[in-house]
Amino acid sequence: MVRNKLAAGLKKIYPAGRILTGTLEKKMYSYDSSFYARFRDFIPDAVVLPRSTAEVSATMKLASEHGIPVVPRGAGSGETCGCLAVRGGIVLDFSSWDDVEEVDPENMQVFARPGVVHYQLNEHLADFGLFFPPDPGSTRMCTIGGMVANNSSGLRAVKYGTTEQYVLGLEVVLPDGRIIETGGVNCRALKNVSGLNLTKLFVGSEGILGVITMVRLRVWPRPKARGLAMAVFTDLEAAPAAVLDVYQSGILPSGIEILDSSAIHAVNLYNPAINLPEAEAILIFEVDGNPAGVTWEGEKIVEITKKRASRVEWSTEPGRMAELWRGRSVVAVAAARLRPDGSRIFAGEDISVPLSKVTEALRRIKELGRQHEITVVNYGHIGDGNIHTAPVINLDNPEEVARANALVDAIHRLAIELGGSTTGEHGVGAVRNQYAADEHGRAADIMKQIKETLDPENIMNPGKLLPPGEAGKSV
Repeated sequence: MVRNKLAAGLKKIYPAGRILTGTLEKKMYSYDSSFYARFRDFIPDAVVLPRSTAEVSATMKLASEHGIPVVPRGAGSGETCGCLAVRGGIVLDFSSWDDVEEVDPENMQVFARPGVVHYQLNEHLADFGLFFPPDPGSTRMCTIGGMVANNSSGLRAVKYGTTEQYVLGLEVVLPDGRIIETGGVNCRALKNVSGLNLTKLFVGSEGILGVITMVRLRVWPRPKARGLAMAVFTDLEAAPAAVLDVYQSGILPSGIEILDSSAIHAVNLYNPAINLPEAEAILIFEVDGNPAGVTWEGEKIVEITKKRASRVEWSTEPGRMAELWRGRSVVAVAAARLRPDGSRIFAGEDISVPLSKVTEALRRIKELGRQHEITVVNYGHIGDGNIHTAPVINLDNPEEVARANALVDAIHRLAIELGGSTTGEHGVGAVRNQYAADEHGRAADIMKQIKETLDPENIMNPGKLLPPGEAGKSV
C-alpha cells in the first residue's frame, strides 16, 4: 500500500523522465565505492532527480507522511555506503542539479547547487582568479553537496583545512519539508557569529538531519606559484620527524604526502618508468603562494629535510613537478599490482591519528596485515595524520574476505586506541557507525537527541553515522 502511494505521490511532483523505478535502474543506485556494499543489495524503492528546492520539499512532505526513508546522493563516489538506501525508500539523485548559480567575486563567495562537481566548480572559478581550496582525490567525480555532507578534505587540508571552513551558509530542506536558510537569510557577509551555528551542524551530518539544496561557499584567490620537494628516507621514523622539523621552522606547506615501502613497491610495479627510489618512506612537500615566497620556503624545506633524508629534490618547473607527483597520483590504483589476483578494497582506508603517532600507526598496520595474512599498502596525508590503508585481496575467496574484514576492524580500533579517529575524510556512513560510541562517548547520545528532534520519524538517511540502534522510529 505504501509503495502504491509512493508511486502516485512522486508522479505528482516529478515528470516521468525524472522518476526511476525499473529494476535495473534501481540496481544502479545500490552501490558506491565501498567494500561493504559489494556483498549486499541496498535497492531503493524509487529514485528521483530533483531540479528545484520545491521538488525536494514536496518529496520530504510525502516521505514524512508515509514514513518512507529518504537518501540524498551525489556522484556515488563515497566509500562508506553513505548514499545507499540501506532500508529502502527514495534516493534523491542530485547529480543532474549542477548549476553554479552565482559567483560573487567582490564578496569572495559562490552559490552552487548540490550536484556541481568539484573540478567543474574550480574550472568555473578560475575565470575569476578564485578557487575552492579543499581538494579530494575524486575531484573529477565528487559533488559539492556530497563534500559538504561529509565535510570532505583532501591532499591540501594541512594548509587549507576541510570543507566546513568554507561553508558560509546552506539552504536545507528538513525531514518534514520545511525549508531553512542557515548562515543568515540573504546574508553575504564573510563573518557571522549570530545565533547557533546551524551551518556547522549540517556540514558533516551525512544527510541524517536534512537535504542540502544550495551551498554558499567562501572562495580564495588562486596562488600564483607552486613548488614540490621530494625527500627519500631509509628510516621510516625519520619521515614524521622531518615533517615536525619543517613545522617548527615556521613553514606550513600546502600539502605533505607520504608513501611507505609498500606504496613505493606498488607504484614501481604499476609503472616501472616512474622509478621511485626504493626506501622506507618518501615525503612529497607542496608549497604554494607568491613566487618569491614559494622559492624561499622550498629551499628551506630542502635544507631542513636533508638532515634526515638520503636524497632531496626541489622543483618549480611544471614538467618536473608532474614527474615528482606521478608516484603519489597513481598509488591508489597501483596497490592492486602487488598480487596478480588482487583487488584493492576501500575499507578502513582513511584513519586519522595524532602526528606523534604516525610512525607507530604505520608499523602496527603492517604488523596487523601480517597477522591477518593480508597485503596492505600505506600512504596518505602525513601533514595532518591522515593515513590511507589499502588492503589487497582476492574478492572471490570467502575466507580471505573474512580475514580482510577482521583486519579492517582492527585498523579502526587501532585508530581509536592511538587517540585518533576512524575516519579523517571519507565519513562514517553505515560502515563505521559501529565505532561511534567508542569514539565519541556520551557525545554520541547528544547526536542521537539532535537527530530525534529534527527527524522524529527517522526517515532521513537512516542507519548511518549514529551508533547502531539509533533513536527514533525504526523504518
